[in-house]
Amino acid sequence: MNTLTGTKRNLAVKWASRADKSSVGENAGLRGTFPWTTTQDAAVRPFFPPRDHALVKALACERVAETGEPISRQSLGDLTRRAQKALGKVISRSTLSRILDKDAIKPWQYKYWIFPRDPQFMEKAGPILDLYAGNWGGKPLENGDFIISADEKTSIQARIRIHPSLGTGPGRAARIEFEYERGGALQYLAAWDVRRGYVMGRCEATTGIEPFGRLVDQVLTQEPYRSAKRLFWIVDNGSSHRGEAAYNRLRKVDPRIVLVHTPVHASWLNQVEIYFSIIQRKVLTPNDFVNLDAVRMRLALYENLNNQHPKPFAWKFTRDKLAALLVRIAAHENLLGGAISTLESNAA
Repeated sequence: MNTLTGTKRNLAVKWASRADKSSVGENAGLRGTFPWTTTQDAAVRPFFPPRDHALVKALACERVAETGEPISRQSLGDLTRRAQKALGKVISRSTLSRILDKDAIKPWQYKYWIFPRDPQFMEKAGPILDLYAGNWGGKPLENGDFIISADEKTSIQARIRIHPSLGTGPGRAARIEFEYERGGALQYLAAWDVRRGYVMGRCEATTGIEPFGRLVDQVLTQEPYRSAKRLFWIVDNGSSHRGEAAYNRLRKVDPRIVLVHTPVHASWLNQVEIYFSIIQRKVLTPNDFVNLDAVRMRLALYENLNNQHPKPFAWKFTRDKLAALLVRIAAHENLLGGAISTLESNAA
């Protein structure tokens, strides 16, 4: 290769590299000067200015079903095809992926959500959040007070795989047979001590008032609950402990018990649900048990493991945060209601 030609090529590469890196700062204008950038091997690739990035993100955030496309969610390939048409030039899947990955909004991600429906949501949820913060009735909890979060995890199956599972190997994940025989199901009742991080559980054939009563008795026979001053039991609105009848029933069992119900569709306020999510991931998945006794044993062993070094959850959602959330939800519903009214008026 001619030395002069090589020198010119190296200078061109360095200059292009400087322009490519100077998207901010005193030389910010250099990158916008050329519609391309040059790599070390002198290959030319298209440049996508901020306007192109904004257009790609707008396409990704669209509700595709409302644009005439017969899909609810678009793959990266679908979005690449639409982006090329909108931009009027070629854009690769990898480039489009990098653009979206850097953005704060991820339109392809979603989760199911239940909006608060209880008209007394704040009145019911507030006392629970106060308990988590160490208060009741405007006064700090005392040393003899305990907070128990209780519920049932229902229909835990023993799935007997029709072929033994295969362990992991080099470059291969463990293989769990898809088909299984049903080995029955049980109900797991648990009481989580919010302030200590201690758990007490039991397995029952069914849920109901009597099985829940046995869980209550199990807790009351243990220290320090046997000698407690007050026992706040946080429960949802399941049939085993619903309403005023359950409140009165437990007060007869032990007058120290104060039953506190979550609002309707607000089990997320009950901390025992966090413990249930942990055992679902760490104890019950994958479900490969030879019988229900194996399920009982695994649950009991994990309880013992947790209680060797109990640690309470770091709950950070407060009454003030709930109030702010309800304000945002109300504003959203008002905005949505106005939009629906406008659409109905236009349709009429």
